[in-house]
Amino acid sequence: MILEMKVPSPGESITEVEIASWLVEDGDYVEKDQAIAEVDSDKATLELPAEESGIITFKAEEGDAIAVGAVVCLIDMDANKPKGQSEKTYETGEKTDSSNVVENVSKSEKTYATGTPSPAAKKILDEKGMDAANIVGTGKDGRITKDDAIKAVPSMGEAINDENRKSERKKLSLLRRKVAQRLVAVKNETAMLTTFNEVDMQPIFDLRKKYKEDFKTKHEVSLGFMSFFTLAVVRALELFPDVNSMIDGDFKISYDFADISIAVSGPKGLMVPVIRNANTLTFKGVESEVKRLAIRARDGEITVDEMTGGTFTITNGGVFGSMLSTPIINPPQSAILGMHNIVERPVAVDGKVVIRPIMFVALSYDHRIIDGKESVGFLVAVKEALENPVEILMDGDEKKTLEL
Repeated sequence: MILEMKVPSPGESITEVEIASWLVEDGDYVEKDQAIAEVDSDKATLELPAEESGIITFKAEEGDAIAVGAVVCLIDMDANKPKGQSEKTYETGEKTDSSNVVENVSKSEKTYATGTPSPAAKKILDEKGMDAANIVGTGKDGRITKDDAIKAVPSMGEAINDENRKSERKKLSLLRRKVAQRLVAVKNETAMLTTFNEVDMQPIFDLRKKYKEDFKTKHEVSLGFMSFFTLAVVRALELFPDVNSMIDGDFKISYDFADISIAVSGPKGLMVPVIRNANTLTFKGVESEVKRLAIRARDGEITVDEMTGGTFTITNGGVFGSMLSTPIINPPQSAILGMHNIVERPVAVDGKVVIRPIMFVALSYDHRIIDGKESVGFLVAVKEALENPVEILMDGDEKKTLEL
């Protein structure tokens, strides 16, 4: 019996996926629930498990965009599992090495078509300002195909014959293309501005030094910076609710809860999972959720639902060494807070110059819905909470707040 495996829906509003890579070979025997492919949606990369055991036949190639519900492969469930699976053998018993195509063309007898571009190829070469005489065609009788023209790279002056100088043309994943589209849309469709400030991190350093061991022993999670920043943001959102709002056409949507998106690094790039109802969490709750989401992102287990629906984003470029940046808003949100690296700097305290660990922070916001007064006030409120954490975030009782 032949099973038609169809592309499952990875989430609401997603209509197609792209085959990022096949994890098995065409004609392999696969086991039920074995991961056979990685597919990219516009929100995440997911693994596609085999629905049954049997011999697999591909119906799509890597890079193909497949509609949700379409057949992606066939599985022959009646096939017996081979005792040992060697290299794939085709009916002819021969293999074709695509790397030899150009060599074979150059060795073949030249005809009237040799070096002649197809109409589509000629148009592309004209747009690139390239001469067809400099292109080796891979089509029949050496004809230059559209694909040859697309892959052709204009010369940067005199050609250099050096085997160590190589280039690679690789199609962007669906996820990366969608991210690119969203970022460009943000720049074009929002009135984005950024305001900056600096934070003296010494009070947080002192608290972490004093309680980090007890906190980790009791809660099995580290007392990091994210809990301080998340709770400082939650407080600031309550003071400046416009920052916790979004534009929907001619309407403003405001929220009485704070779902905080946090940018974490995953195997496929930057991902932004959401801490739900951060306004109800304690330091322990925030740190536990950050750890859980970071592990799921690292292991490639994060779901689309876990990365949608945030009302505000925090991104930490400081872990990569960034001193200062202007983070781009995560649509449809209206603001994003950028953290940066912590550097010891000379600052004036009570009329004296002292050395303190300073972090620059940045708030990018949509000026269509957030005025300068609110944006600056919000960032100042975050600064105040971080520089006075015991008083503002812990109600004067750090042990009780940290549940120690």
